[in-house]
Amino acid sequence: MRTYRELFRVPEFTPLFTSSSLQFAGLTISGLALGTHIYEQTGSPLLSALAMFGPQLAQVLGATLLLSAADRLPPRGAMTALALVYAAATAAQAVPGMPVWGAFAILVCLGLLASVGGGVRFGLLNEILPRDGYLLGRSVVNMSAGAMQIGGFAVGGVLVAALSPRGTLLIAAAAFVLCAVLSRAGLGARAPRVAGRPSVAETWRVNGLLWSSRHRRVLYLVLWLPNGLVVGAESQFVPYDPGRAGLLLALAALGMLTGDVLAGRVLPPAWRPRLGVPLLLLLAAPYLVFLARPPLAVAAVAVTVASAGFAASLVQQDRLMALTPDELSGQALGLHTSGMLTMQGVSAAVAGGIAELTSPGTAMAAMGALSVAATLALMPGLRAAGTAAADPAQDPAQDPAADPVQDPAPRPPGGGGGARGRESGTEPAQAGPAEVRPRAPRAR
Repeated sequence: MRTYRELFRVPEFTPLFTSSSLQFAGLTISGLALGTHIYEQTGSPLLSALAMFGPQLAQVLGATLLLSAADRLPPRGAMTALALVYAAATAAQAVPGMPVWGAFAILVCLGLLASVGGGVRFGLLNEILPRDGYLLGRSVVNMSAGAMQIGGFAVGGVLVAALSPRGTLLIAAAAFVLCAVLSRAGLGARAPRVAGRPSVAETWRVNGLLWSSRHRRVLYLVLWLPNGLVVGAESQFVPYDPGRAGLLLALAALGMLTGDVLAGRVLPPAWRPRLGVPLLLLLAAPYLVFLARPPLAVAAVAVTVASAGFAASLVQQDRLMALTPDELSGQALGLHTSGMLTMQGVSAAVAGGIAELTSPGTAMAAMGALSVAATLALMPGLRAAGTAAADPAQDPAQDPAADPVQDPAPRPPGGGGGARGRESGTEPAQAGPAEVRPRAPRAR
């Protein structure tokens, strides 16, 4: 699959894409509004950064307690319910007199649920697309996230000025309600990918299985650390320049959008694996200029160019899926998303702490330097993981004695439209445990 036309012909991709776009728009607008509101109330760069990126910190709890639900809940129902919860919680944050601690308590709850939501959404994406379509599909979803962030930060800045942060939070809540409506109306009634009840024990067991391969471990670390550290730098845009933070955030989203277009559609597939490390270095190095507190024009160029490096995550996700059994794709992607967002929240806290002691510009440069160091440290393992992903059957790190998946929902051969998985609405038959094997490599 090489063209956007082919992609949007796949059943269920368009409603999934649209509902995801509204989710990203709501998160962007609400994050900017709440971050601005908290900064106005407290004057603290640390609390402002945590208001924008704090829910990610709670994702580590969701990843260790709730993540087995990503493959064990009906995707349509789960996405609809989660969007409604986000709408109610965001509206609650707009209630007059809401204390700062109350807003953060709501953020923690949303972070717990977000760990499941990411696994459900991207597990469904992996299920409805053919094997060679995941990277293109994920790049389009990422492009949508970038476009929604560009528009969301720009529109959010206008709304905050015109309506106040509380009024902007209500607009974001309405976007979540529309997301729920589209998910319910547009997605098919699919059964869960894996039978059985979600539980803490099952979450731990499958996370341990995913972590048992050293190549998957390296890929997870590469997906979490360099990316998360750079987002810590982005968390300082508001205290760095409160009047132009929306512009810098929109330019960061524009750079991410450009990188995803290039990686997902323009660059030949054979080039993508070679660009993983260069893109990670591009992601971080431009932030070093903030040590000198550059003028706005230089800062804008640095942020835009750096954010194109986020496309490195597409390369690493494709490798991760090549080394992951299909029936675990939801939890595998949920673990990636939760770990990445948790690291972003930790990095926002670290950057805010550095900014409290020094300055926002110094904090941004420090996070960029740490991201470069993390990339260089992980580079040898990343090369080995790339080799294993090209031929998973020869991966010596795969554990043939690993604990099998319990009662996976069966998949009939074939499938309409080239999509993997069951036909919509069918009931899962009972089957015995399936041996976990790495999936076949994607077509390149």
